[in-house]
Amino acid sequence: MTQTLTTPNRTQAFLDTLAPHAGKALILQLHGEVLVPTGYHVTEVKAVTIEAMDCAGRAAAWRETVIQLWNGGGEEDRGFMTVDKFLGIYGRVAKRVPVQADSVLRFEYGDTVHPTIQYLVTSIEVQSERVLVNLGYPGVSCKPNDERLAAGQSACGGPRSGSVEPVTLENIAVQKSKGSCCG
Repeated sequence: MTQTLTTPNRTQAFLDTLAPHAGKALILQLHGEVLVPTGYHVTEVKAVTIEAMDCAGRAAAWRETVIQLWNGGGEEDRGFMTVDKFLGIYGRVAKRVPVQADSVLRFEYGDTVHPTIQYLVTSIEVQSERVLVNLGYPGVSCKPNDERLAAGQSACGGPRSGSVEPVTLENIAVQKSKGSCCG
């Protein structure tokens, strides 16, 4: 029996979803195919602070948790990592690294076939013997346009001449006074 759980892409929500499934294989997949092969290792857990400014000149800051995975190579006979082993590794890290429960969660992975990318968790499928973590590619968007669309307004068409203006303090001031990057 398969139970599909859609979870917010937040660190603690992910951990809480895994917790009742100790002993099950933890399999990370992309578009229904296994992405991270058997024998993988958690090589690093990063508590990352992002400080950014969007194209409308608005500053923002947020936290992310990045779990870096490594293909163990010739260790396929070890099988997939179990949920309890993963949670144990994370727990040891969390005692020493200031990870935040509500931070965005990403899995970083790359190999000879896949470029290194920080994937987002899209959903989790709990099955009798395994937990499938479905990953998706991160996206890029324009926050002012996203906000306009969410408010039911039309989005702007992007840069006027098809070229991108260099970012300068003057451009940021002009964009901020207009309220968007689109002018």
